[in-house]
Amino acid sequence: MAVKMNSKFIVRNAGFTDADGIYSLIKAYPKELLPRPISDIAENIDRFIVCEKNGQIVGTVSWSILPEIGHARHPSVEIKSLSVKRSFRKHGVGRMLVEAAIARIQVLKPSQLIVLTFTPGFFAKMGFHEVPKASLMHKLYMGCINCAKYDSPFTCPEVAMAMDV
Repeated sequence: MAVKMNSKFIVRNAGFTDADGIYSLIKAYPKELLPRPISDIAENIDRFIVCEKNGQIVGTVSWSILPEIGHARHPSVEIKSLSVKRSFRKHGVGRMLVEAAIARIQVLKPSQLIVLTFTPGFFAKMGFHEVPKASLMHKLYMGCINCAKYDSPFTCPEVAMAMDV
């Protein structure tokens, strides 16, 4: 991804030196985001995008490819770990990050993008629509089943959303 700039922010692919800043951003939202160990962030740094202002990371987003059994007929990619420093919310940072992630993911030619979120209104504005959690069983199996926050993926208050691409 080429670096995108506006008068205030720079949106770019993350590098290893960004791992600590990404970790801190995600950790700042324990109710909204699942924790990600620094080792996981470093291992998947090529799947992170950051937004910075004056050399400081003020937002991040990442994605993961969801597995399929057999041939990849309908590959899905999950957008996750979207985090923006509270003082930079309502400045378009989240939108810039999600747009950059979508642009990066589209080169992979997935069938759909998914997100589990506490902010469905934001993602609806980005073109996502609500879907039943049961339609995302591969996501539930890979991630939600190990979540220590809720008894069941079906009682989790996050809203499942998808975007066909």
